[in-house]
Amino acid sequence: MPISKPADLTDQVAIVTGAARGIGQACAVALAGAGADVVVADVLPGDETVAKVRELGRRAIFLATDVTSRAAVEALMQRAIAEFGRIDILVNNAGTLGRVGIEDTTDAIWDRDLNTTLRGSFYCIQAVLPHMKERGSGKIVNISSISGKIGGVASRAAGSDRGRSGPAYAAAKGGLLALTKWVAKDVGRHGIYVNAVAPSGVESDMTRGFDYGVENYPIARMGQPEDIAQAVVFLASQASNYITGAILDVNGGIV
Repeated sequence: MPISKPADLTDQVAIVTGAARGIGQACAVALAGAGADVVVADVLPGDETVAKVRELGRRAIFLATDVTSRAAVEALMQRAIAEFGRIDILVNNAGTLGRVGIEDTTDAIWDRDLNTTLRGSFYCIQAVLPHMKERGSGKIVNISSISGKIGGVASRAAGSDRGRSGPAYAAAKGGLLALTKWVAKDVGRHGIYVNAVAPSGVESDMTRGFDYGVENYPIARMGQPEDIAQAVVFLASQASNYITGAILDVNGGIV
């Protein structure tokens, strides 16, 4: 097994789901900045992210992908290999967020949040593993949340006493943490590393208009997508070659 060394992703290939905006876009750009070529996967148009990656001199393509569909995920992996010849890094970032209480959580909200975050990550991991096993290497980074650890981050919408991330979101992110640890134990012998990042409130479309009380955080500001992206680069790189099954808290010290 290789020992840790300075991060250098030159000519590696990364797939980032939910990469059209926010944390996913920042991850794609940061990975490209470290030398990786990037497959941008999302149900939203990913042209902006592709352009940002190419501005850094790296190759990039956009593949419209619904991660809740096994067939779509398998097609994503096949297209990525056909285009770039390899997959070194998988970042499971695609997710949805409902902000209703348990009594108002409908089947549709529950299924949407669980299917996108947890089922989608499961499909992506399952689809990429045969390729990574054949190569004898790979880095998988799952974007979870401190909601999966503590049951939801305190936040409020302006003029309301509600707004905390809902139970479906917390369950999906908590399940993703458990899945991370299980898979890490199973595939380490194949040279594959599986870790997760657990952010708190990060400025994005999902958090806009909500007060996270960051004045009470040890680092008293909202997280930025780049904060999460640099943590992902670390876990996706050779700098973390003795870390697997870990949950990296990137949340200003609130947890």
